[in-house]
Amino acid sequence: MSKLEQAFQLFDDYNRQDPRNIAWDGETHPQEYFYALKLYEWVLKLDRTASEELLLASRSQHIGRWEIPRESYPDGREPYLKWRKDLALHHAEVTARLLKQAGYDDEMVERVSQIILKKRIKVDADVQTMENALCLVFLEFQFEDFRKKYTDEPEKMVNILRKSLIKMDAHGHNFALRLSYSDDGLSLISQALQALKQDG
Repeated sequence: MSKLEQAFQLFDDYNRQDPRNIAWDGETHPQEYFYALKLYEWVLKLDRTASEELLLASRSQHIGRWEIPRESYPDGREPYLKWRKDLALHHAEVTARLLKQAGYDDEMVERVSQIILKKRIKVDADVQTMENALCLVFLEFQFEDFRKKYTDEPEKMVNILRKSLIKMDAHGHNFALRLSYSDDGLSLISQALQALKQDG
């Protein structure tokens, strides 16, 4: 078994411990395990020659997410941002530990951490691919359910989408427009992309 395969097995075994489940296409999976596989698949679709570091980061980007629940922080924007930052550091720390267990050196571990922490987005090609993939996972698997919370607030949903889409590049947008949406969902996506063009 290669180091890459060992690392994937360690990541997958860790994420299978997620007590939360997701049902998709008639099957139930541990939530973070499911999303890690889908993120990895999107990275490969976006970049068929993805580096080993990017592949490792894609399979561990949100590893152990359930271990720091949002409910453990107060309400409000500042606590939310603190939670997001603490989560990212947690993902990087767990990943680093498992990568070393799989036999990777410090240089490789550091590079994977840079991608997980999304340093130099819009500059680092691997980080940009990761951000595209993260947004595409949201759009494919979470968006339709999420938007139903804002049925009476379409402008708010458009703004939320705009903030996600602005993190993507044109390559990511092209894939986003090819996904299957409900009529209402597609309308919101189109409005958000139009708002981005106006901002630009």
